[in-house]
Amino acid sequence: MAKSLVEMTAEIVSAQITTTEMNTEDISQALNDTFKTLNDLQALELTGRQPDMEQKKIMDPAKSIQKNKITCLECGESFKMLSPKHLRSHGLTLKEYREKYGFKARQPLCAKALSEKRSKSGKKRGLPENLRKAIAARSKRKKK
Repeated sequence: MAKSLVEMTAEIVSAQITTTEMNTEDISQALNDTFKTLNDLQALELTGRQPDMEQKKIMDPAKSIQKNKITCLECGESFKMLSPKHLRSHGLTLKEYREKYGFKARQPLCAKALSEKRSKSGKKRGLPENLRKAIAARSKRKKK
């Protein structure tokens, strides 16, 4: 007897949970995404038509940056950080990606935990103070 889409979804996400650390929000999102993908594939199999991938939205841009991962809005893959190399595979630069999905120009394209870790590390090394000194020195040079 063939398995239902719900059963297949549960098996796929269960396998993913065993290899990836996921919180309840991640599990819920994975269940929804997996079920939708399987449903789309089943519809494709029945109709024989290819879905319009341009109109198919992966997820809400505001929800793509999570605590431990960022989801590429072009392909749906998850990363700790969106690299320029990955975005080039979609024909985009970091700036173009930010503009396309409405992110601010200075928005880090990495998981929130990674961004926080980098911020703490920089503060520990004294970067904010050193940056203020460099800006002050540069403005003094411009005035002369």
